[in-house]
Amino acid sequence: MNWLLLIAALLISFLVFTWLVSVFKATVRAAIAIAVIVLALQLFFGIQFPEVWEQVRSLWERVWRSLPGR
Repeated sequence: MNWLLLIAALLISFLVFTWLVSVFKATVRAAIAIAVIVLALQLFFGIQFPEVWEQVRSLWERVWRSLPGR
């Protein structure tokens, strides 16, 4: 019975570790994509990060206000 528990624990640990690695990779990919977009906006159009951030914040405020019950 102990061997069965050990194998199950190892399998669950492996699955959780694999899932965490995939989440980490997706997070890093998204962060790099955001950095590249912001850098391109700065270099090619002269748009600074605070301007982009204000637009993102404004967008989410409008989305939040448009939800039913708000």
